[in-house]
Amino acid sequence: MALYAQYMLRIALEISQSDPTYEDLACKFLDHFINIASAMSRIGDGNDEMWDEEDGFFYDVLRFPDGNGTRLKVRSLVGLLPMSASSIIDADVLEKLPKFKERYESLVGQKAEAIEDIASPETPGVKNRRLLAVLDEGKLRRVLARMLDENEFLGPFGIRSLSRYHAENPYSFYWNDQEYGVGYLPGESDSGMFGGNSNWRGPVWMPTNFLLLRGLLNLYTYYGDGFKVECPTGSGRQMTLFQVGEEIALRLAGIFLRNESGNRPVYGGSEKFQNDPHWRDYILFYEYFHGDNGSGIGASHQTGWTGMIATVLALLASLKPRVLLKEGEEAITDTLAEVSEGS
Repeated sequence: MALYAQYMLRIALEISQSDPTYEDLACKFLDHFINIASAMSRIGDGNDEMWDEEDGFFYDVLRFPDGNGTRLKVRSLVGLLPMSASSIIDADVLEKLPKFKERYESLVGQKAEAIEDIASPETPGVKNRRLLAVLDEGKLRRVLARMLDENEFLGPFGIRSLSRYHAENPYSFYWNDQEYGVGYLPGESDSGMFGGNSNWRGPVWMPTNFLLLRGLLNLYTYYGDGFKVECPTGSGRQMTLFQVGEEIALRLAGIFLRNESGNRPVYGGSEKFQNDPHWRDYILFYEYFHGDNGSGIGASHQTGWTGMIATVLALLASLKPRVLLKEGEEAITDTLAEVSEGS
């Protein structure tokens, strides 16, 4: 919902440049975003906040009938997706809309307490851009440290939907004398629930990886080359957020490319698809992929979202860091439009 508010804000700002009446909607969605992000990110003494200061991660919160709550400490996409809610307002947009700029600054001033635990919407970044993001710099670094850890989310073929930490440390929750558990299942499920697939319990999904990639590129246009993180975590190798995005994109591409053995990970142990000349070069777009070996799982015809790998590769091949820093989020939008037209 934070990302939705950002998109609606950006649409309203675009229209406002030809119809100023839409500035009211832009302010409305700015207010919505701040309220949502603040509610997610607040730090308190209880267990009913999504952000866990000790772990440096977001968790689901289970609310009990009496109004109390508790965090469900499952390291999942719940803790990563807030990074996707990262959008930029370029300085020239604020200059073109002086009334909105005045109202923007006034609203941010009124919401001083609400923005304490999120990225500051008033602090200028590269080229005086303003950042709307759930994660401030401190939270961003802590979440990235987990996301880029190969023992957690960073798999050989992209970002897993559940941390590999839960392979040895399954999460258990007790309620009414019954135990409920979540463990790491990188491929098929070990039960018949949810149709017999593991869904969000370990596999790699293309659309969520794309959302995270978009967030990284937007954050790069704000923080620039001065912001670097270890990738993979613990490797000692420092990367910009643009380079982190490239690393994730290359791992996603590795699902479909031939490895040193001449096999495509997407086809796993299927002899026909790996070696039969009538099949081996025809790529299937599976629903999701094994979190450790990249083999395709689920429906084999999900071109609607797994086909995004083509967009990912074209985007990273066409988009240059210096152009992105110069033109900002507009460079991403323009490149995506060109890629779509070309396809």
